[in-house]
Amino acid sequence: MSTEGGTKALVAALSANLAIAVSKFTAFAFTGSSSMLAEGVHSLADSGNQVLLLVGGKRAAREADSQHPFGYGRERYVYGFLVAIVLFSVGGLFACYEGYEKIHDPHELHGWGWAVGVLVFAILMEGWSFLTAFREAGKAKGGHSWVQYIRRAKAPELPVVLLEDAGALIGLVLALLGVSLTVITGDGVWDGVGTLCIGLLLVAIAIVLALETKSLLIGESADKEVVAQIRDALVDHDTVTDVIHMRTLHLGPEELLVAAKIAVNAEDSAAQVAEAIDAAEVRVRRAVPIARAIYLEPDIFSAEKAAAGPDREATPGGPAQH
Repeated sequence: MSTEGGTKALVAALSANLAIAVSKFTAFAFTGSSSMLAEGVHSLADSGNQVLLLVGGKRAAREADSQHPFGYGRERYVYGFLVAIVLFSVGGLFACYEGYEKIHDPHELHGWGWAVGVLVFAILMEGWSFLTAFREAGKAKGGHSWVQYIRRAKAPELPVVLLEDAGALIGLVLALLGVSLTVITGDGVWDGVGTLCIGLLLVAIAIVLALETKSLLIGESADKEVVAQIRDALVDHDTVTDVIHMRTLHLGPEELLVAAKIAVNAEDSAAQVAEAIDAAEVRVRRAVPIARAIYLEPDIFSAEKAAAGPDREATPGGPAQH
């Protein structure tokens, strides 16, 4: 669902931003407004970002090979991080520079009706794009708040589109306010102030996106609820009596690696343990379908080793003690 919903939101955002970018640059040509120029570059950057996310989704769908045995799922995170860089540099820093220049060297606004008309049109188009992303994200959000959803989401597309569209709507309001104050007061400084505010807003959004996607690139574990489901699925209270240690890692938004040391009975035969491991893998995949790679190590339960943790089970210079 997250992939399909993310693609739908991306296509809607790309369509809206391309139309908006053309209208903003047209308005800039008639008015000379720096707010319109900054917003035009913003929409152009957003369009490029959506193309990057679509390309990332396509490349991430490639089959695993010998060089990348766990597949290419993390490419979606790489392209999501590139989006944050583009938004910060092309969108945010450019708008800050334009705003600074306009404040120090204000110019009279010409044909302000073009600017107002285009901004109203852009607000309607961005509103449609934001509503599409909002609806699709609502299906994946569950009972979490929107802040929790942005922080916990493993698929980068919907959070990126949501933040970009929210930033675009706020930026359009700031641009409209800057143009309106310039027309009312006759002072072009207000146009520059609006542009600077747009730039600072884009920089802030880019930083949030960069921090979240960096965490995904480094490697995040499954959510606590998912980890609990996996633990419950592993234990059958017959051959598999407990989970001694477990690690999970997202290989991509819909791909999860599970590695666990499970406790088995000392009197069980190798054949019984192997059969129990196969059954445990089936239960885990049924409970958590995104658990694609599962590695289980049987062991005899030891409270001392369980308390020590998986990274301290081995003695210095020697193998783990079983």
